[in-house]
Amino acid sequence: MTANVQAEVERAQALARAGRMEAALSLLAAVTGRADTPWQALSIHADMAKAAGRLEDSLALSRRLVKVRPQSVPARHNMASTLGDLGRAAQAEAVCREAMALGGDAPETWLVLARALQSQNRFDAAEDAYRQALARRPGYDDVLRDLSQLIWMRDADVAAASAPLDAAIAAAPGDAGLRRIKARLLEYAGDAEEAYRTLVAGPLDGPGELAAAQACLTLDPHRALDHANRAAALAGPGAPAVMVTQAECLLALGRPEEALEPITALRAREPLNQHVLAHQATAWRMLGDARYGRLYDYDAFVRPYRLETPAGWATLEDYLADLAAALHGLHRLKTHPVGQSLRGGSQTAESLAQSDDPAIRAFFTAIDAPIRAYMAAVGRGDDPLRARNTGGYRIKGSWSVRLRPNGFHADHIHSDGWLSSACHIELPTAVTGEGREGWLRFGAPPGLPDLKAEHHVRPQAGTLVLFPSYMWHGTQPFGGEASRLTLAFDVAPA
Repeated sequence: MTANVQAEVERAQALARAGRMEAALSLLAAVTGRADTPWQALSIHADMAKAAGRLEDSLALSRRLVKVRPQSVPARHNMASTLGDLGRAAQAEAVCREAMALGGDAPETWLVLARALQSQNRFDAAEDAYRQALARRPGYDDVLRDLSQLIWMRDADVAAASAPLDAAIAAAPGDAGLRRIKARLLEYAGDAEEAYRTLVAGPLDGPGELAAAQACLTLDPHRALDHANRAAALAGPGAPAVMVTQAECLLALGRPEEALEPITALRAREPLNQHVLAHQATAWRMLGDARYGRLYDYDAFVRPYRLETPAGWATLEDYLADLAAALHGLHRLKTHPVGQSLRGGSQTAESLAQSDDPAIRAFFTAIDAPIRAYMAAVGRGDDPLRARNTGGYRIKGSWSVRLRPNGFHADHIHSDGWLSSACHIELPTAVTGEGREGWLRFGAPPGLPDLKAEHHVRPQAGTLVLFPSYMWHGTQPFGGEASRLTLAFDVAPA
């Protein structure tokens, strides 16, 4: 790079380090907008755009970089990684293979390839690619996490899923990060006590103390708070994840006034943090604060919409039958993923918004009118929901869940959304009974059994329910023999 370009790039990097990401990106855009832009500037701009969540911008820059440096393995690897993040799995796979044809053999590229294959439901090939990555870097924690989860979802066999982790832990017994991965697997396999024992089987660093706090929160909130406080001491003041966990512990101990201290501090720093909003609402509810009802205004903010029949189908029932068939074809795993809310079912891995299936593509046309109707109905205001209502939107994540009988969604929120959703596609007959089986419920924070759900929505096939992402929601378990099929997505303001 010339001295002038180098100076501008360094200025942009300094702005980014100072938290002024928009200014940094604007400065880099001026640099990379030139026809003679050096490849180093393109690479830095692509990385920074990706870090800021501007994936399409990052991809466009990566494409330019590959054109400028067609023999660069790192350029193709980074492009493949961004394609994977955008849910374009087949394209990510193709670019990974181009990188490998040029001599790329890094474990990171094998990981990107494995994820792309898994998103295409090519599970044998994905598992082989994960193991290829491990052969090149034993103990690679991201690979071990993803491989163990894939084995778990395919077979619901926690021993088989734990085997790669156990081998890595035996080779590096002091690695607290590997114990954290195994503990999380055990937690979602339903063994919280063994998850906690796994964590404390060796020395704990700051992230380990935090994980231990989260693992034993429902078992022993006093002990959980001790772990959270040690995590705070190790992490230093102001670590958001630690502050949220301290607040959760204090709420579980029935100390909402104290919980509001870290919550209020975080609200000032991260006003869009959906977890913080959810915990603030919980504290207000416990205190009888009137602000709770304004934040959790179910009548205003939880709204069902009947889908219009998409073009090409005679009736909504015909369309839902085709959509259900398309979604069932994607549910090829046996059990739930690690880190998600469902229990006793499966969740699709690929971004459905990128699907080529006509019925799935039609869904994303059909939801436009309900989303716009919702935004118009709630209007604008100064509360955390209405303040973000620009009148425009973009879909941020989309997936399908198929719950088996006795399955359910644990109560949760969506940390990456502004609005969240549940569209019911195919339902068991149990939802028509008097026991609210399979119903959507709101207002029951996890780990606080005295705070019951306050609002329920009976699901109906073809009905989309929209609500704030910060609102605690889950589902009631249901019986019978039929599954419960939904399609969901998050919405962000545009």
